[in-house]
Amino acid sequence: MTRRKLHTLAELDTAVTGCRRCPRLVAWREEVAATKRAAFADWTYWGRPVPGFGPADASLAIVGLAPAAHGANRTGRMFTGDRSGDFLYQALYDLGLASQPTSTHIGDGLELKGVRITAPVKCAPPANKPLPSERDNCRPWLVREFELLLPTLRAVVVLGAFGWQALLPVLAQTWTVPKPAPKFGHGAHFVLPGTPDLHLFGSFHVSQQNTFTGRLTPAKLRDVLGRAGAVAGLL
Repeated sequence: MTRRKLHTLAELDTAVTGCRRCPRLVAWREEVAATKRAAFADWTYWGRPVPGFGPADASLAIVGLAPAAHGANRTGRMFTGDRSGDFLYQALYDLGLASQPTSTHIGDGLELKGVRITAPVKCAPPANKPLPSERDNCRPWLVREFELLLPTLRAVVVLGAFGWQALLPVLAQTWTVPKPAPKFGHGAHFVLPGTPDLHLFGSFHVSQQNTFTGRLTPAKLRDVLGRAGAVAGLL
């Protein structure tokens, strides 16, 4: 992470896109951007780290895993251009937290209402599996992102166990994380003491592995997002 103090989310998002700290991830994201998928042969892939998406005064954060190789690594926006994103944004739209139910590309008109979407790893990893060292290299970006959200942030929904484990050390910088640490589970809800308190929710990830098998249904996702949105003052 840059040594210069980043005072706004806009500055942070710009700085994130220039990161080259993890050689394996840099090589992979750029290889994917060069070779492309046949269905997206006419696209100019983003091929860089993907910053968070959503307003700077968000009261609800959604934390995933990492950009998808032909999703956010192609479009440059979190959960944009793949079926996982379609599932997530439809749920947000159903709850009135997104201006439209689809997210296809930057400039498609999508706006989030009080919600910020981010990830603990900003680059697309091979096989969707970041290394622990890559997660740790990326942590300072997420720490600063949550510091900047502190004035308004009231709730977080974490999609999947990887994001949960990656986020807890970040939250411990500002809030009191109990020991033993809260355990991930779909529908899990913990209140982390702080100024103000933070409500931490867990949900199965919106991966096709979960949504195609019915492990995560639209109703299950709406339930978690709806409870988080309520305590965040959005619903």
